[in-house]
Amino acid sequence: MTRVGLFLIAVCSFAQTPRKLTLADAEAQAVRNHPRIQAAKLNAQAASENARQVKAANSMFVSANLTAAGADHGTATGAGAVTTSSLFSRTAVGVTITQTLLDFGRNGSLWRSFQLRASAQDEMAGAARAEILLRVRESYFLALAMQAQMRVANETVRARKTSLKQIQALAASNLRSTLDQSFAELNVSEAELALSRAENDAHAAMLYLAAAIGSGDDQVFELHEEPLPAELESTVGALVRQALDSRPDLAASRLRIKAAQSFADSERRLAFPTLSALGAGGAYGPHDDRLRPRYAGVALNLNIPLFNGQINASRRREAELRASAVAEEARELEIRIAQDVRTAWLDARNAQQRVTLAAKVLDLATRTLKLAQARYELGLGSIVELNQAQLSRTAGDVAASTTLYEYLTKRARLDYQTGGIL
Repeated sequence: MTRVGLFLIAVCSFAQTPRKLTLADAEAQAVRNHPRIQAAKLNAQAASENARQVKAANSMFVSANLTAAGADHGTATGAGAVTTSSLFSRTAVGVTITQTLLDFGRNGSLWRSFQLRASAQDEMAGAARAEILLRVRESYFLALAMQAQMRVANETVRARKTSLKQIQALAASNLRSTLDQSFAELNVSEAELALSRAENDAHAAMLYLAAAIGSGDDQVFELHEEPLPAELESTVGALVRQALDSRPDLAASRLRIKAAQSFADSERRLAFPTLSALGAGGAYGPHDDRLRPRYAGVALNLNIPLFNGQINASRRREAELRASAVAEEARELEIRIAQDVRTAWLDARNAQQRVTLAAKVLDLATRTLKLAQARYELGLGSIVELNQAQLSRTAGDVAASTTLYEYLTKRARLDYQTGGIL
């Protein structure tokens, strides 16, 4: 594809009117719109409904029944049960009531387990929110970095075109060779190629940012520079402690431990008796004359588990083992979080150092280019020397414009690792 074609594509891509967007606006839009955050909230709400379902087992159950039956008079069921049951033709309507009176805390422990699971799901919703906000910050700073690179590429094209015009004028006066002119033309072409790549990267960064805030549209944003964060901690110990106290995924893991322990307690209580009350009452419609027109009764039932093939003991052991496994998983997560915090702190510190070094490189490259330009204009330097100085200046510009955003990105990752993004 020709340079003209690439330029037209870039112009069309950025022909939209940019929408102003600050980092705070981007984060707020992501919280409102991103499907992963919404899904996490819905899952947390669904988990709380599970706890309500378990708690309902201790409530009174009332049901209405309407029955019509035809039977061979004077007969009784014989198969399928130890006792016989007389059969009567009848129609009837009635109410049945059941109520668990005492289960020695089994359902209470089960309900606490599901409550803790719901709380853990709430924390995981917070973890999902933090991950999305980290992605927003990374995409935002990437877009700023790509825009900075595009500005550098534009400035490089303009500078090299200016240099080309000067060399063409000198070559026309036989003060410079055609080789010098060819090198200058090559430099312009290389700069235009770099500009095309920078424009594409900037457009791609805008797409990443749009996706991060929960939009599937091709949008162009006018981004605002963000202030530098507070000074980086000189030691990492306090950051590790902060992460262990603040990370929502670790809080969820600790809640899962308590939930598993409550569930194990609930399974242990399977071996205890259960006392329940039952009641029934109603009236007959057309019915066998041997039946009274109304019926009613209440009963208490005490269920005492005696032998069931050791299934209750097996369920208790399974629950206890799973609770121990969840505790080990939480301990492994603590180790990984501490490692991630230390790694993120090292990366942020290194990025901070590179900001200073990049500024120094740019200053040296600028001075070197001025000297090379002066030597070339005086006829003391070669075009190769000038080209090398121009390349160094371009590399210095790119490094200076991107290392700052790399540092901001590393600080965002450190904030995430320490639980500072919520």
